[in-house]
Amino acid sequence: MKRSGARIEAVATDMGPAYISAVRANIPDATLVFDHFHIIKLFNEKLTKLRHDLQREAENGLGKPVLKGIRWLLLKNPDNLDDKRNERQRLDEALKLNEPLATAYYMKEELRNIWHQPDKLSAQNALDEWVKKAAASDVNMLKQFSKTIAAHRSGILAYFDFNGLSTGPLEGTNNKIKLCTKWPMVSEMSSSLNSKLWRCMKPIMSLSVKPKSTHLPDEPNFI
Repeated sequence: MKRSGARIEAVATDMGPAYISAVRANIPDATLVFDHFHIIKLFNEKLTKLRHDLQREAENGLGKPVLKGIRWLLLKNPDNLDDKRNERQRLDEALKLNEPLATAYYMKEELRNIWHQPDKLSAQNALDEWVKKAAASDVNMLKQFSKTIAAHRSGILAYFDFNGLSTGPLEGTNNKIKLCTKWPMVSEMSSSLNSKLWRCMKPIMSLSVKPKSTHLPDEPNFI
């Protein structure tokens, strides 16, 4: 990057302290953009733990597993619930049995909606309202998560300053690389990781080459 003279304006990352410290130490002028997919993933992890805790309480009090079997329904996007399998009905019935779980679930959907706001000001209002509601709830998980969101407020809202910047493209490339390293290669010349990656990625990369570009390098360095 230094050789090219490129200037990094923003970096998308999760809210891990190590990532934040690395960016601030090496690119102090760059804006941190906290990846929305990682934020929802973190909330889902907290939601799953809450369900486990509530399940234990329910089993001790009622002697039956009233919340078992709904984990994936809680984590699913509501638009993807399968009515043919009665997923929406099963989820609704479970939520009616437990108010804290229902509160956390609906707060997750409100949190997701922040990134669907038309502009930064609308998102800011939605985010601040979410933090207030979570902090005022009777669910400790939500209270704690509201502090996390409030502490990372500027990085969350920076999403709207950089055209929806996220780690999505990088995650996709990393997943392809992981897949490539597992593919067996017949030729001994492909024994190096670099060669394996190129032979795997070249067909994928060629699909995205513009029509006027007909040449790909023989073997770039991925590592």
